[in-house]
Amino acid sequence: MRDKWLIAAGLLSAAAALLHIAVIAGGPDWYRFFGAGESMARAAEQGSWVPVVTTLGIATILAIWSAYAFSGAGLIPRLPLIRTGLVTISAIYLARGLILFPILVLKPGLINAFAVWSSLIVLLYGVAYAIGTWRSWRYLGQSGQRPS
Repeated sequence: MRDKWLIAAGLLSAAAALLHIAVIAGGPDWYRFFGAGESMARAAEQGSWVPVVTTLGIATILAIWSAYAFSGAGLIPRLPLIRTGLVTISAIYLARGLILFPILVLKPGLINAFAVWSSLIVLLYGVAYAIGTWRSWRYLGQSGQRPS
């Protein structure tokens, strides 16, 4: 039985990876719109490779995370350290999403609409990974694939 939560998590990470590629193609205005910061947007305007390499690096990580979700769901062959990978990915997404709340209390001036929306979206990613990992835990410990 393929876990729908991990399939959804994989699709979310894949979409985020593709969005990062689109930001590169979209140029400086896209860097600004998607919250990369003014320095990244200016560097892109000046033709620097830093924004491209940085954004491609993030896209690559997100694509790997997508593959781990699809592997955990049984859609692709088992990847190494699948349990560790999925727990780590879940924790990173959840931490990134939850960091909004202490910042709201400690430094509310740093919060804008992008920070709120991006945190909530990433929190959703983390929940999908965490639930999918929890539901698939017994299959993830086995060397074979889960039943279809």
